[in-house]
Amino acid sequence: MTATVPGAPAVQTRDDGERAALRKRSITIAGHRTSLSLEQAFWDALQEQAAAEGLSLAALVAKIDRERSGNLSSAVRVYLLEMARSAVSSTDP
Repeated sequence: MTATVPGAPAVQTRDDGERAALRKRSITIAGHRTSLSLEQAFWDALQEQAAAEGLSLAALVAKIDRERSGNLSSAVRVYLLEMARSAVSSTDP
């Protein structure tokens, strides 16, 4: 199945919900270990965004952590959504 959003590249998804299932990973930020639960699509996007910003995954999560006001997993999702929206709006004529 292919999910599409106008102006965004197609994303291949699996019918079994693999990309929608939460994946919990431990990460060290600000000198302490924490866990972060994200869907695989968000882990992929987070890695891509970190590379685009020239940061390690931990450094990008630490940056998001410093700027957040709520749950870290939610803050990561919102950050990635804002980056995607910014990229789409910068390509609009």
